[in-house]
Amino acid sequence: MTTRTWFMAGFAATMLGSATVKAAEVQVVASFSILGDMVSRVGGDRVSVTTLVGPNGDAHEYQPTPIDIQKVATARVLVFNGLGLEGWMTRLQGSANFHGTVVTASKGVKPQQMEDEDAPKGKQRKVSDPHAWQNLANGRVYVRNIQEGLTAADPGGQDVYQSNAARLIAEIDALEPDVYRAIQAIPPERRKIITTHDAFGYFATAYGMQFIAPQGISTESEPTARDMAKIIRQIKVGKIPAVFVENISSSRLLDQIGRESGAKIGGKLFSDALSEPDGPAPNYVAMFRHNVDTLRNALASDK
Repeated sequence: MTTRTWFMAGFAATMLGSATVKAAEVQVVASFSILGDMVSRVGGDRVSVTTLVGPNGDAHEYQPTPIDIQKVATARVLVFNGLGLEGWMTRLQGSANFHGTVVTASKGVKPQQMEDEDAPKGKQRKVSDPHAWQNLANGRVYVRNIQEGLTAADPGGQDVYQSNAARLIAEIDALEPDVYRAIQAIPPERRKIITTHDAFGYFATAYGMQFIAPQGISTESEPTARDMAKIIRQIKVGKIPAVFVENISSSRLLDQIGRESGAKIGGKLFSDALSEPDGPAPNYVAMFRHNVDTLRNALASDK
């Protein structure tokens, strides 16, 4: 082989390697950790994912930084939940002058309604509940929307995205019967619990639980003394057996409620964010399984 042939072969290999690297570097920004995990699973090696609100972070309270603007400005795909969860997203897109592919993960989900406790006092109003991922059926919708969005931005990865999405949906499908069995193990009269904020409405509807929260859709809101007294009375009258701490919220309120009501602390639930990678809920499927196991372990027996 001549020197020129070696050079041309090396050049071709270099260009092929560059193309491979380029294909693996579809820059994606996801608004919070649950979506970041789904994008990583569907995208595989073809995507590089940046998550704005990381593990144990609160997307309700988040305030974008100048660095976030830069991340979005250089991304090809932006994935967010919608349904009013990321009130800061429109402003962030405008500041970043983003013109790439936008994926609304909750597109096609039938939204549930909930009371907006941030409404002016005496003026109750209903808003869409943004926590749709707390129903596995909606989780499948999220995965398909992400698959379609990545394919639109990177048509060359269509087969990869389709295969990875099918694999993740198969994991969700396999988990679902376990969820129903776990809930069935809890006596119906014990399927009533207190959580830190109102993030489990879709879970309650899908799986037959009742969740009561001293806070509304925003973790910024603080319950009044009257609200606290009402919750405590409700626990006592309804014989609610346990209260659960959420990973994105302070346990202070529930500690107080537990002391004054006699209900036990049943454990930690992951509502709006995953755990750290070495924690009990490092991905969407593990988060769901952890939550269900925690509920069953705390509520299946009154001992």
